[in-house]
Amino acid sequence: MGRKKKTLHDYAAEFSELAVKRHLLERGGGGGGEGAAVVETLYCTSCQLPMRVRRDRILEHLSSGRHYRNRRLLRQHGLRAPLLRSAGPAAGPGPPLQLEAPALLSQPAFVLAGGCGALPSAPSCPKPAAARRPGQDLTPSASASRPSPLAAFPMRIAPAPSKPEAWDGALRPGGVGLALFGAELVDGALFRSLVEDSGCRLLYVVGDRLEEVQRAFGAEFLAGTAVLRQRDAGVALSDQRVSGAVICSPPEEASKIVIDALRAGKGVFCERLPSCDRHTAEACFDEADRCGRPLVCGFYKRFDPALQFLCKRVRESRALGRIHRVATTSSVYPEAPLGSLKASGGIFYNAAVHDIDIISLLLGESAPDTVFSLGHAFCADVACLQDADTVAVSMKFPSGAIVTLDVSQHCTRSCDQRLEVHGSEGTLRVDNQNPLGITEHGTSVPVCSQTQADRYRDAHRELFRHFLRTLQGKEPPVITKEQFLWTIQVAAAAEQSWRNGSAVDLRNEAIDSSAIKAEMM
Repeated sequence: MGRKKKTLHDYAAEFSELAVKRHLLERGGGGGGEGAAVVETLYCTSCQLPMRVRRDRILEHLSSGRHYRNRRLLRQHGLRAPLLRSAGPAAGPGPPLQLEAPALLSQPAFVLAGGCGALPSAPSCPKPAAARRPGQDLTPSASASRPSPLAAFPMRIAPAPSKPEAWDGALRPGGVGLALFGAELVDGALFRSLVEDSGCRLLYVVGDRLEEVQRAFGAEFLAGTAVLRQRDAGVALSDQRVSGAVICSPPEEASKIVIDALRAGKGVFCERLPSCDRHTAEACFDEADRCGRPLVCGFYKRFDPALQFLCKRVRESRALGRIHRVATTSSVYPEAPLGSLKASGGIFYNAAVHDIDIISLLLGESAPDTVFSLGHAFCADVACLQDADTVAVSMKFPSGAIVTLDVSQHCTRSCDQRLEVHGSEGTLRVDNQNPLGITEHGTSVPVCSQTQADRYRDAHRELFRHFLRTLQGKEPPVITKEQFLWTIQVAAAAEQSWRNGSAVDLRNEAIDSSAIKAEMM
């Protein structure tokens, strides 16, 4: 048996920008219903265009610049997408459509007749008595022998805007088109500054909580951006103007989006982790190698200018001699939302993993020999998630270096981000940074409250620029598959040690993070 043919309503359910409208058309001038025909039309709600019932034509239209401009016009004037009115005698004058003329004059129409009658021939189509400007021709078809059904619907063309539009749907020379997935979990202000500073263009935002997306980014920033639901993600991935996909989805959802984007020929920047599972993450990197597209992971701390300088002094200049001890403090402010903490895999994959990465980079060693962790959930809501909000991780590396990570979701007034390196020939320390350069001790009111995003704004910006350079083929991703896999291996060992209450020897054990997650359920 063959596959069931999709109906107009199937396409309308698949693409949120489309809808089906039924029209009652009368053949004769009588008032009876003998000559009536019910016609169903698949059309775009923003452009008010009948659509061809072909998936490739639908995707082509939804990704066109005209479609975005019409959506923008509706938003700017505070209008809701108007509905096509019935073309029968009872239909009154339709609402004016503030749409762009080329969008109406260039798209072919396709109409399916319902079971009540066939599509009336051209002479029987009633002509509306709509007012129009002298010399204005609203017929959307270039052929007089086959007029489009749009001629039966009253509409008005919006006048030309008084000032030029900021963007006409085309990218500037050298610009990079991006699609953002999982926008509900991204810092809207931070991402907006990254996009504006880099000069690239955000073409699509994909997410299911669209109200939160618009609130986070603002209507002005999204004026030239198509906001889609997750079910319409294929529209963004099929657009040839999109060079890269920025994925902020939780790790358990990100891996599928990563692979789909890579197979669509897009470079990928995974703001979180492509997966907490080693085998799934390895499959993502292997797919990137097979497709020849970059996969950049969001280990942002290695791009922080102060930590980069420290790494050069320790590794290249050997300024401290042999490293004996490293201690880091990472207290987040404000604390991560409970939903975000749960979606990211918990404190070991949301926070500790970044410190593990910078330690491995600093020492030049992939993984420690031994890992031991202690932790506690001081917040009852975190305890319900079977996670901790404060942990201490101790590691001993093959070189003999002993590392201590203090990670906490609790910080009352400002984030606390410090790192100390003790060697045979001295000590280097990265202290908390703020724009005023003032260090406070015991003050009742913070001199300069600093969030986690503020502290690492330069790091996020440089990581984002690195991703853009990989899209342009100027440099390969600096975070390799081996580095990423070892980092999540150590994070899994730290979590296992906390849950089991015993040290984990990475020299003799293979840690399966998926098994650890299964124990949590």
